[in-house]
Amino acid sequence: MSIDFALVLQPLLLSVKTISVSAILFLVFGIPLAYLLAKEKLRFKWLLNTIVTLPLIFPPIAVGFFLLLLLGRNGFIGGVFYKFDISLIFSFSGIVIAAFIAGLPLMVKPLQASIELFPKEIKEASYISGKSEIKTFLFIVLPNIKNSLIIALLISTARALGEVGITLMLGGNIIGKTDTISLAIYNAVFDGNYNLAMILSGILVLISVLFYIALNIFEKRKNV
Repeated sequence: MSIDFALVLQPLLLSVKTISVSAILFLVFGIPLAYLLAKEKLRFKWLLNTIVTLPLIFPPIAVGFFLLLLLGRNGFIGGVFYKFDISLIFSFSGIVIAAFIAGLPLMVKPLQASIELFPKEIKEASYISGKSEIKTFLFIVLPNIKNSLIIALLISTARALGEVGITLMLGGNIIGKTDTISLAIYNAVFDGNYNLAMILSGILVLISVLFYIALNIFEKRKNV
């Protein structure tokens, strides 16, 4: 059976685009969240920690459903954006949000642990020298845990790449528009196109192996 090359290229490019944007979001939002959760005295820390960790506990399809209610045109957040003719669901925005939500806990929690384990003596010496808490974190703590940061980013991005449940709810699985490589595999199997499913699965496995190799490299650097 001949395979239409576009059926492979389109979901692959969409997935690459999605995880690229989500990786930026992991850095922009994941680092500050990890920093806040690493604080010993933070009001409502339990609530923030619960919100961040929730996608790891709840089934993805359930998380996607609740986000659909929240981000839909009649939702609390989606309704506001809809007034400005901005749709957060059944679009590229929807699959990016799904990827970001799915991978965020895997970005924040390992990074939080590394920040908490950073020697307090070094931080206190920085404070004594006149540096603020923020500057100490940005210029002393963060550079020293960069391998942990990269590892967390790789793990969270890999999780975002393989996301199906939340993406299915927020993206709508629109062929040629919101079908990422994971959803394209699902669609190919559902349609009985096992050759296409095999090719897409092989690509996904190859990408996963590359992620695994990169993780091993940075894990060894971390332990040096």
